[in-house]
Amino acid sequence: MRKYLALAVFISGLTSLSLEMTASRLLERTFGSSNLVWACIIGLIMLYLSAGYFLGGFWADRSPSYRTFFQILIWASLSIAVIPLVAHPVLRAAADAFDKLQVGILAGAFVAVLVLMVVPVVLLGTASPFAIRLAMNENQGVGQVSGRIYSISTLGSFIGTFLPVLVLIPIIGTYRTFLVLSAILLAAALYGLWRSSGLRALVLYLWAPLVVALIWAFGLSGPDRATASMIYETESSYNYLQVLENADQYRVLRLNEGQGMHSVYHPNILNYYGPWEMVLVAPYFNPAPYAPSRVQRMAIVGLAAGTTARQATAVYGPIAIDGYEIDEKVVEIGRRFFDMNEPNLNVIVQDGRWGLEHSPNQYQIISVDAYRPPYIPWHLTTREFFQTVRGHLSADGVMVINVGRAPQDRRLIEALASTILTVFPSVHVVDVPQTFNSILYATAQPTQDENFFNNLAYLMGQGNLPPLLIETAKTAATHLQPAPAPGPVFTDDRAPVEWITNDMIFRFLLSGEKLQ
Repeated sequence: MRKYLALAVFISGLTSLSLEMTASRLLERTFGSSNLVWACIIGLIMLYLSAGYFLGGFWADRSPSYRTFFQILIWASLSIAVIPLVAHPVLRAAADAFDKLQVGILAGAFVAVLVLMVVPVVLLGTASPFAIRLAMNENQGVGQVSGRIYSISTLGSFIGTFLPVLVLIPIIGTYRTFLVLSAILLAAALYGLWRSSGLRALVLYLWAPLVVALIWAFGLSGPDRATASMIYETESSYNYLQVLENADQYRVLRLNEGQGMHSVYHPNILNYYGPWEMVLVAPYFNPAPYAPSRVQRMAIVGLAAGTTARQATAVYGPIAIDGYEIDEKVVEIGRRFFDMNEPNLNVIVQDGRWGLEHSPNQYQIISVDAYRPPYIPWHLTTREFFQTVRGHLSADGVMVINVGRAPQDRRLIEALASTILTVFPSVHVVDVPQTFNSILYATAQPTQDENFFNNLAYLMGQGNLPPLLIETAKTAATHLQPAPAPGPVFTDDRAPVEWITNDMIFRFLLSGEKLQ
């Protein structure tokens, strides 16, 4: 029986880590992917495993039989299959509560989903101590047996770290990944039960695969979010993605928790009065007069579905645009639903910081639009990153950053501005009206707010420029803000971005404020 026991331990380890990785994807689509969410998942799963280790040792001494061991794994597999069945309606309700900022429902849903993990993880935790007890019947040393069992289990955990993220979730989605994990564990347990205890013991559990199959076929119907205007949804290795379209033909890309519009598109309209078009006016913080023809190349870190690229092409013509987007599925959606097919757009599917570091190009505009709480990649907020950006700007270049904020809380803006000013000589801030967004402009040469007003007068006097540019410049001039207060400086060694973000969001939710 040694090889069947080893197989069961390997599959148990694989399932444990796969369950943890899949649970994170289950929660982040509604609650975000912050370190706080990860800490809750990892911490509680470690607690559940600890309980499983203790229970497994006690149980194995009371009933040291292969039949009991494989029966435990059967019930563990069935409890995994139940997770998506229960979590699906719970998280749909949570998504609706998130849209309405109903904190109580959100907290309840978060706890409910984590509680669903108790039974399967505790039962999986019993596997290693139980297997050690069974293997000891073969008269081997305790150290040798325990070392072999934990080595096999850890090897399974290694495979389980990558299997859901790189293979299962992108192909079949988060919910059905739970069912595949359940089926893998169930198959191993039923096989082990048959070989150890005979056909009669196996027959008693032949109904279990039918339960998993029924949940696969009928238990997960309907979209993950109850969004009436949704025309498409999918999952990638990084995100849960939705495309929405209203009656006026506006299309919107939403990711994960769905609070932000990451891209917008209309076949006949270019001005969406959001952060995207604000990128277009970046060069005009340089001394006047600054002619639009001087803009020859730009980079977009956080391309999404290409809204800014489309607007920039309309305003500046077929300039060279390098668009960095880490999620290939987002690029596919951009081409399919958002007409992201400009011939001058060079789409680069990779992390924006790495891609920009290895770019041979110099740009007049570098747009960093990967900031939207709670999704703020810390490595795009540091002094070292901004040094990379400045190194790829021309002498008249400008970096543009889209930053999320709360109506009365500007700590994130202050911290980023202070960090940027360790690298750039000047920073200007514009609040985007009727949004939670502010735009930071960092210029490669020393500049003043007066430059922008002088360039606005110059542009208005040209008479033949795209209306989108003039309208956006007027909006930016109207909502230009005073210089931010000093804040902490973020570095690659220390960037407590999520601490600020989590506190900012938490205070806003408790305040009951609404966006005016």
